[in-house]
Amino acid sequence: MKTVLGALNPIALRLGPIEVHWYGVIIASAVVIAVALAVREGQKRGIRPDDIYDMILWALPFTLIAARLYYVAFQWSYYSQNPGEIIRIWDGGIAIYGGLIGAGIVVVLFCRSRFVPVWLMLDVAAPTVIMGQGIGRWGNFMNQEAFGRVTSLSFLQSLHLPGWLIQQMNINGAYRQPTFLYESVWDLLGFVVLMATRHHTGWYKQGEVFLTYVAWYSFGRFFTEGMRTDSLMLFNVIRVSQALSVVLFIGSIGLIIWRRRHLSNNRWYLDGSGQKIVTEK
Repeated sequence: MKTVLGALNPIALRLGPIEVHWYGVIIASAVVIAVALAVREGQKRGIRPDDIYDMILWALPFTLIAARLYYVAFQWSYYSQNPGEIIRIWDGGIAIYGGLIGAGIVVVLFCRSRFVPVWLMLDVAAPTVIMGQGIGRWGNFMNQEAFGRVTSLSFLQSLHLPGWLIQQMNINGAYRQPTFLYESVWDLLGFVVLMATRHHTGWYKQGEVFLTYVAWYSFGRFFTEGMRTDSLMLFNVIRVSQALSVVLFIGSIGLIIWRRRHLSNNRWYLDGSGQKIVTEK
């Protein structure tokens, strides 16, 4: 049984025939931290903890399913020949954009059913989502996936990376660009920026924290995706995530500008839902 992260074994532990993968452990840890932060912020903005917990219970399975189906759809030539591997999500192979699409649909439907402001809920969730994405990329690291083009050992050493990380980037006898790391750092930096600015008076209207997150993430993803060798492709020419990143970046910035010009009565993020949540002591 290997349980030491430094061993870089993708399997965290074995319990008889059951294998617990680091990929799942890391993703689960990211979700727990994200939910805790979202609940805390939601209470400040007038969203009941029960509404967030209930939404997560619905969103998690749909997010995973959507992320997997998105990935499988663009790798159909392989999975059509190996249908039994479609459910092997623990081996990796989920697409963040697919998950975000699935989660977004659930959030909209759930909030409307509970009469919770949709944009406010998205604002509360946005910083924790990008934090979860930054942590989750280390699951890719453990699985040796989401890596970039061939590079040299000297280049990786010039980045002052620890030896265990450099060695994990030695894949099939060649050193690779640690694109998972670039995206993780970008995501966690975005988390810090959003957390540091969202409580400033007069900065964000409702919906703009979320749209800023979309713009931030899509901008960084465009560049990291260009360095990867395992990109999902459309017509064997277009990198799907790069194309979607361009659309999302332009769309999010454009929507912020449009809403500022045409929705003058839109509430500020700090105004919240207008309801005061009383916590039990």
